[in-house]
Amino acid sequence: MKISEILKNNRVTVSFEVFPPKQWDKIESTKAVVREMSKSTPSFMSVTYGASGTGAGFAREIAEEVKNSGTVPLSHLTCLTSTREKIRSVVSGLKESGVENILALRGDIPEGFVFPDEQYFEYAYQLVDEIKTLGDFCIGGACYPEIHPESKNRVDDLEHLKQKVDCGLDFLTSQMFFDNEKFLNFVEMCRVKGIEVPIIAGIMPITNAKQIKRSIELSNCSVPKKFYRIMERFGDDDKSMQQAGIIYATEQIIDLMANGINNVHIYTMNKPAVAAQIVNGLGSIID
Repeated sequence: MKISEILKNNRVTVSFEVFPPKQWDKIESTKAVVREMSKSTPSFMSVTYGASGTGAGFAREIAEEVKNSGTVPLSHLTCLTSTREKIRSVVSGLKESGVENILALRGDIPEGFVFPDEQYFEYAYQLVDEIKTLGDFCIGGACYPEIHPESKNRVDDLEHLKQKVDCGLDFLTSQMFFDNEKFLNFVEMCRVKGIEVPIIAGIMPITNAKQIKRSIELSNCSVPKKFYRIMERFGDDDKSMQQAGIIYATEQIIDLMANGINNVHIYTMNKPAVAAQIVNGLGSIID
């Protein structure tokens, strides 16, 4: 099933992210994670893909497990360090596995990376164009509620996002954020810009205080004083921090839905118990 169909009619949706292992001997334990998370009946489940294109076979294997578990798979695909032949091979494999949904990403620039003379994919919109020639896929893209780290300003950021959407994206999924007002303002600016595709809110439950620094680096997001106080109060106790992080994420989702945002994607960090607690906390709100 295509995610564009799932997002129709403005229904409430909650989806999860899972990342494949880096070594083959961990593949079965990751499949077990997928099966456990599927019990929480997410609307779909995304499978990440290494920024440098590593582990493509692992990602496909996990996407197949998502599908076999009765959940719609969304396969991430990064292109920065890949040739056109590599991209075509990966997409062909996804098609063979019955995966209909791809999240088209450029990928983070590795330290010391120098663009080769014949760089096929310098930007995500070029990957979108390529995927469009390879099959009838539902294609999503990423967006940054608080501006992409490489953008000059908000105007520049929205220009590039509009260009990517106009290439044929069916939906957007946001990077994580901790201040709902930032996201709501971003969505409003997108609509003014003429970006009309569904925008899924990306929520990261911070269950360990050490996560926060890396999270900020990846998403370029700010952290409200409220959340800093939570970390100061509970950060030294793992169980307390996990519970506080789950509650904060749940409250974020409830507030978003109260403000008309019906589609939420949870960055689960491969923790089925965390995903289940959030879904249980939402209860009849998402039934």
